Amino acid sequence: AFRPIVFPSQFPPPRFRPYRIPPPMAAVVSDLVDFLNASPTAFHAVDEAKRLLKAAGFEQLSEREEWSGLQPGRKYFFTRNHSAIVAFAIGAKYVAGNGFHIIGAHTDSPCLKLKPVTKITKGGYLEVGVQTYGGGLWYTWFDRDLTIAGRVLVREKKDGVVSYGHKLVRVQEPIMRIPTLAIHLDRTISSEGLKINNQNHLVPVLGTLIKHEMQKLVEGNVPGESSGGENTKHHPLLLQLIAKEANCEVDEICDFELQLCDTQPSVVAGAMKEFIFSGRLDNLCMSFCSLKALVESTSTDHSLDHESGVRMVALFDHEEVGSDSAQGAGSPAMLDALTRITGCFNHSNSKLLEKAIQRSFLVSADMAHALHPNYMVIVVFLDQFMGSQVCSNILIENDLSFQEKHEENHQPKLHGGLVIKHNANQRYATNAVTAFIFREIAERHQLPIQDFVVRNDMACGSTIGPILASGVGIRTVDIGAPQLSMHSIREMCAVDDVNYSYEHLKAYFEEFTELDNKVKVDC
Repeated sequence: AFRPIVFPSQFPPPRFRPYRIPPPMAAVVSDLVDFLNASPTAFHAVDEAKRLLKAAGFEQLSEREEWSGLQPGRKYFFTRNHSAIVAFAIGAKYVAGNGFHIIGAHTDSPCLKLKPVTKITKGGYLEVGVQTYGGGLWYTWFDRDLTIAGRVLVREKKDGVVSYGHKLVRVQEPIMRIPTLAIHLDRTISSEGLKINNQNHLVPVLGTLIKHEMQKLVEGNVPGESSGGENTKHHPLLLQLIAKEANCEVDEICDFELQLCDTQPSVVAGAMKEFIFSGRLDNLCMSFCSLKALVESTSTDHSLDHESGVRMVALFDHEEVGSDSAQGAGSPAMLDALTRITGCFNHSNSKLLEKAIQRSFLVSADMAHALHPNYMVIVVFLDQFMGSQVCSNILIENDLSFQEKHEENHQPKLHGGLVIKHNANQRYATNAVTAFIFREIAERHQLPIQDFVVRNDMACGSTIGPILASGVGIRTVDIGAPQLSMHSIREMCAVDDVNYSYEHLKAYFEEFTELDNKVKVDC
């Protein structure tokens, strides 16, 4: 046991400057909840982003075609693999060599993805083989009402011509569950904790074999099942569900990328409706706020009249597994966009891309760790007690090393605004200049801002920030809204921070050009 940290009365609790209070329920909050509920996978998130951008007047481009028709004052986007999306608005005063003002985030979250062969029959149960994606808190997936979502590659035949396309699917009702083992059969769980073998225990139950055998009609409607064809990789029941959602026949399914997802919807919750309870807040919350900021900062006919740069949002896939893919931040996707946009306006054939990159700025937006009330050192102020003798008798039974999860001077709070992330070993790409620029925007709009540094005795996570900063050579600040339960199947954040995030990122788009002209470095 240890005594609480005590501050004498001459050192009162810190006072916080007054910040503008967001409205009780800003529209951006309900819009985010709608976005979350429409986006069970990265594919759905990109599809929803496309819908929002098209409604705001953004024109879709293809990376397979020339971009010769780009014009100042216009707005565009393109997708890659339908799991990453890049949107940009070109300032009316843009010329080749001017900078790009970018927000980067990611569309993926830890989940359980279906294996290439999912068919498992064991103990009279029909089970589905899955593999872990990312660093999830897998114990939170037990005893949840689960379903499947993702994309299906479908063979289509029209007028004698065969083509192949992908369709997004989502089974709405709960069809699977990963049951826990009863405590009566696991007597050591109370003393030793839950121990999961990811291969053996993370296997969802789809149904029972006896029920399946009694309903021969289901199996009989699956072409090729009895011939030992491709469909023997999966339970006929599963294929029937997928085909129904894809509006196709089972034998028209060529392949799929599907994952398990929770059927419980995202909601605004808490006794005072101050939280959002949802899966995938990391990082769809930052993805949505970035998109919303870009859309709203370019929403009027004159929004880009005085803009000399390019405002951009880049949402990548595969951040949770290192970003090393054709649609991840480790790919040349963003650099390709910068190169092609600059090239469209470069009529002198001079090398202006390098100049543009040095005038550019990246906000790497990924959710941050809020202070957890159940894992912290209790600080006691003497003014709260009648004397030091009272304080000396207050003991905390928990071990100190177990309690301290945040560095004592860097403890982000819910409702405290966006968090600037720092790491001397470059796990985050923030430096003094980039932090100042982002903080100055907050000060101008009376928006709260926080700082985070990981403890020296703990490993530090990372983001797409260092990947893009080192790969492209662009100035970068790492930031994120604070949240709890990161990588759980159900996470939580504060509604105020959603509104703060949107307002902060919108102000960044609108004011960066003017502010950056006042910052003198490398002169």
